[in-house]
Amino acid sequence: MSVQERKARERADRERLIVATARELAEQQGWDAVTTRRLAERIEYSQPVLYSHFKGKREIIGAVALEGATELAAAVRAATATAAGPREQVAALAHAYLDFAVDNPAVYDAIFQLDGGLAYAQEDTPEPLKDAFAALLETLEGVTGDNVHPGLFTETFWAALHGLATLTRARRLPPADTAQRVELLVDRLAIVRTGA
Repeated sequence: MSVQERKARERADRERLIVATARELAEQQGWDAVTTRRLAERIEYSQPVLYSHFKGKREIIGAVALEGATELAAAVRAATATAAGPREQVAALAHAYLDFAVDNPAVYDAIFQLDGGLAYAQEDTPEPLKDAFAALLETLEGVTGDNVHPGLFTETFWAALHGLATLTRARRLPPADTAQRVELLVDRLAIVRTGA
């Protein structure tokens, strides 16, 4: 391995450490606790080293969002891969999405709530964000119904899931009724699919 390759690998390792540490700190104490000073202390590097990787907290949030989007896409695909039929796949998608939001609140916020400097729904949207949307679309495009654009339908279904996740986390909706809400959403979707 050349010196240049070794330095590039060390740089990539430091960047992964910064992102992992920021994510851990945010999950434990919230994003307000994530500062470059605290990150530098935790990873035992100077603040200038952090700034050589990221301009600031916004870019760190963006890096966590991209990592989280990849994980969300994988979780949705894994859940829908084992489901028997279209209705079951849509239910599995909904539960996987909501479980991800509950299990990874800081990452969910980085993806969908905070400014990480990322473009959404544009030509220059980063690939992990496009892939997370594609993971939803793959399941939902088969149940959109006639004369409905699959992308628009996926956006609407995702918005409903996001609303459920956000309102439940904020205790505006009782968590105990989440399964019933998912069933209602999926059943309405199934009606659209069957033409009933």
